[in-house]
Amino acid sequence: MSAPGGRVPSRPTNTMRVRIHRGSREIGGNCVEIEAQGKRLVIDLGRPLSAQPDEHVPLPAIAGLAGGDPSLLGLVISHPHLDHYGLANQVSPKVPIFIGEAANRILREAAFFSRASFAIPAAGFLVHRKAFQLGPFRVTPYLNDHSAFDAYSLLVEADGKRLFYSGDIRASGRKAKLFRQLLADPPVGIDVLLMEGTHVRAAEAPVRAGGTESDVESACLQTMRETDGLVLAYYSAQNIDRLVTLYRAAVRAGRELVVDLYTVAIAVATGSKGVPQPGHDKLRVFLPHNQRLQVLRGKAFARTSAVKACRIYWDEIAARTGRLVMTMRGTTERELVKANVLGGANAIWSLWDGYLSVRSGQGSVEFCRRHGIPLLVHHASGHAGVTDLQRLVAAIDPRRVVPIHSEAAGRFADLFPRVVCHDDGELWEA
Repeated sequence: MSAPGGRVPSRPTNTMRVRIHRGSREIGGNCVEIEAQGKRLVIDLGRPLSAQPDEHVPLPAIAGLAGGDPSLLGLVISHPHLDHYGLANQVSPKVPIFIGEAANRILREAAFFSRASFAIPAAGFLVHRKAFQLGPFRVTPYLNDHSAFDAYSLLVEADGKRLFYSGDIRASGRKAKLFRQLLADPPVGIDVLLMEGTHVRAAEAPVRAGGTESDVESACLQTMRETDGLVLAYYSAQNIDRLVTLYRAAVRAGRELVVDLYTVAIAVATGSKGVPQPGHDKLRVFLPHNQRLQVLRGKAFARTSAVKACRIYWDEIAARTGRLVMTMRGTTERELVKANVLGGANAIWSLWDGYLSVRSGQGSVEFCRRHGIPLLVHHASGHAGVTDLQRLVAAIDPRRVVPIHSEAAGRFADLFPRVVCHDDGELWEA
């Protein structure tokens, strides 16, 4: 008889065993189950990128996720992107969840503004290179460079075996020194490197990861200097590196960065005073209509009180378009038209350009086209290119490399040594 929530747990063995439930042949939706001594641990519980916004995605067939199986000791979430945590709201409250403390605050704040986000009742927090024990599992988080704030790679040890899960990682962001530190002082004796391969492609030539965050800053600075009117910036508020990039470029261009209340909440939730937030020079806060309604409905007036000193309103925006860079959301576009502030504007798309072909992105493309606004793509990936992944493999020198978070697992063997591919659902020894 199967245990509540899915698959029958395997019999205890004297070696660590692993099952990728999702991610062996796709980008996103990561979920990995690790077993040792009859106990189990889950790393990430992501929502597939292919899932529609209102689509229900069932939990993977893992005994105990829905409750009722004490052999499941916990869920460890590597970082706060939906394709790594997006099904965690379906997990039984009896299952302990571990995540970065700043990541947890970010998700809690995002939940106020978006139905797509939700708070996670964390049982404990991940700390850089500070190990913790869950039954037979010793877990050591490694803070890494990624477009999500407070993102981790994870070392899992049990039964004399050592597995290193890269999580989503890069070497080109504002925390690139973390990647360099990992190469200089990697975990040793790794049996399995479970490594992401977002930029590994089936084509003969792998896709380049693109430029660095500094490259994006330079491109944004040039656009800001060459624009007579408003500079409209489409970007994710949860991409803290990008917020810093746009702020730095705006200041260098002699402009102020105008953010919304959602961006303020995420910036403050990082806990880092170096992240642009109220109190920083050249930062202003505008409240779009939909966010004013959210404040009213939630009676969250402390949110608006906290930004009172740096608020900006439409009359000032209209008078100073050539001195402002304005955070853009699709919900703000109609207000901009009504305020008649789009003369001489340019728009920066600082998101993955693939989003331009989906419904929300197409709406922004059409908005810019309709109003004669050039839309310029200034973006850098949150994922490592093949060259940096090769450096990672060389530094860690694992006995095996197992692909995950890639649509081209079969291509890994052409690029990395000692590659072994495992399909979703396959149980294998570490």
